[in-house]
Amino acid sequence: MDELSNLAHGFAVAATLPNLMFMLIGITLGVLIGVLPGLGGANGIAILLPLTFSMNPTSAIIMLSCIYWGALFGGAITSILFNIPGEPWSVATTFDGYPMAQQGKAAQALTAAFTSSFVGALFAVVLITFLAPLLARFALKFGPAEFFAVQLLTFCSFVGMSKEPAAKTLAAMMLGFALAAVGMDSVTGTLRMTYGSPELLKGFDFLIAVIGLFGIGEILLTMEEGLAFKGKSARISFGVVLQTWKDIAKHWKTFLRSTAIGCWMGITPGGATPASFMSYGMARRMSANPQNFGKGDIQGVIAPETAAHAAGTSALLPMLTLGIPGSPTAAVLLGGLLIWGLQPGPMLFIEQKDFVWGLIASMYLGNIVGLIVVLTTVPWWAAILRIPFAVIAPVIIVICAIGAYTVHSSLFDVATMLVFGVLGYLFKKLRYPMAPLVLALVLGDMAEASFRQSMLLSQGSLSIFWSNPLVGSIFALAIVLLVWPLVGRVRAGLSGKSRPGEG
Repeated sequence: MDELSNLAHGFAVAATLPNLMFMLIGITLGVLIGVLPGLGGANGIAILLPLTFSMNPTSAIIMLSCIYWGALFGGAITSILFNIPGEPWSVATTFDGYPMAQQGKAAQALTAAFTSSFVGALFAVVLITFLAPLLARFALKFGPAEFFAVQLLTFCSFVGMSKEPAAKTLAAMMLGFALAAVGMDSVTGTLRMTYGSPELLKGFDFLIAVIGLFGIGEILLTMEEGLAFKGKSARISFGVVLQTWKDIAKHWKTFLRSTAIGCWMGITPGGATPASFMSYGMARRMSANPQNFGKGDIQGVIAPETAAHAAGTSALLPMLTLGIPGSPTAAVLLGGLLIWGLQPGPMLFIEQKDFVWGLIASMYLGNIVGLIVVLTTVPWWAAILRIPFAVIAPVIIVICAIGAYTVHSSLFDVATMLVFGVLGYLFKKLRYPMAPLVLALVLGDMAEASFRQSMLLSQGSLSIFWSNPLVGSIFALAIVLLVWPLVGRVRAGLSGKSRPGEG
C-alpha cells in the first residue's frame, strides 16, 4: 500500500502541465533519434544532457527518460520499413519485420512492434514500482564494503555474461578505469596522469566522453559505410490497429516469455540487444512453425521488441536503488543525476521522494504517450529518411560540439570530445564493447572511494570483504562471474579432447 500511495503522489508530480510537455518533447526527440541511424538512446541523451542543466532535476530526468522510450520505439520504424536497424537492439526485428513490409504488411508489423514495446515496458515499470522500494530498504544495510562488492559484481558480470570476448571486455574496462583516475586524488590531493595540463586537474568530464564516444564515433562509422535509404512506406489506420491487437493477443505466451527475458537481462548488465536476440531465438525454438521465422512471422517482431523494451526499462532498477547502471543509457542517466547533485542509491528513495516517484510515474505516462505518438505519426518519421545522410551527419556533429562546449564553455572540451569520438570509432571498427568502458568511467571513482573507505575501516585488511554473509556472498559471486569464461573454455577444451577418444 505504501508503494501505491507513493505512486499516486508520483503521478501528481509527473502529470503537471510542464512535465507533460517535457514528456511529449522527450518522446518526439527520442523517436527522431531512434529513426536516424548513427544515433541512439544513449547517444541522444548524452548529446542533449547539457541542455537540462538549468531545468528542475525531476523535469529533466522525465524528458531524458522519455527520449530513451522514444528511441526504443523509433528503432523499429527503420528496421521494418528500410531494413536498417535504427538501434542495435532492433537488428532482430529486421529478420521478420522487413519481410512483412515487403509482403504489404508494414502497418501490421509496426503496430505489433509498438504494442510489444509498450507491453514489455509496462511490465518492467510495474516491477520497478514494487521491487525498487524493497531493494532500496535492503540496500540501507550496505556499508562501504558491501557497495564495493556490488560494484565489483557489476564489473565482473560484464566480463562473465558479455557475448564479447572476455579479453576485449577487460581491456575496455581497464581503459575506462585509467581514464576515471585522471585528475586530482580526492583523498591525498596527489595529481594523477595530468602531465602538467591544468585542464586535466578535474579529470575527464564524463559527459564530454560519452558525447564523443557515442555521438561522434557512431557518425564517423556511419559516414564510412555510406548509408543510402530505400524502403517501404506505411500508414497505420484504426482498423489495422484493432485487427493486429486481436491477432497478437493469441501470442500471449511469447509476450510473457519475452518480458521475463528482458527484465532479467535489464536488471543484470545484459542489456537490450542480447535480450532481443535471446528472446527471438527462444520464440523460434518454442514455435509450432519455426520454419516461418525469417519469412514474415509476426512472433519474430513481438519477441525482440517486447524483450528490448523490458530490458531497457528494467535497467533503471539497479541504477536508482544501488547506483549501478544496467546499460550504457542507464550509465549516462547516472552521470546526469550526479551532475544535478543527486546520489543514486537507497537514500534517494528517502531524501528525494518527489524525484523518484515522479520518474516512476512518468514511465507509465511516457509509454502511453509514446505509443500514441508513434501509431499516429509513422509516415512523418519514414519521410525523414528521404533526407540525404550527407545533410543529417554534419547537423548531428554540430549539435555534439555545441553540447560539449556548453558543459564548461571550453574549446578544450570540444577537442576532447573529438578525441573520444575517434576512440569510439576505433572501438566500433575493432569490435570492442563500449559498455564496459562507459561503466568503468562512471563507476571508477565510486568503486575506488568504496574500496579505500573499506581499507580504512579494516586497517588495510582484505578480510573485510568476507566479514559477514552478505558481503561475502556478493564477493564470491563476483569472482565466479569473473572466471566463468575461463571455466567455459576449459570445459570446451575437455569435451573436444574426449570426442576423438570416443571414436
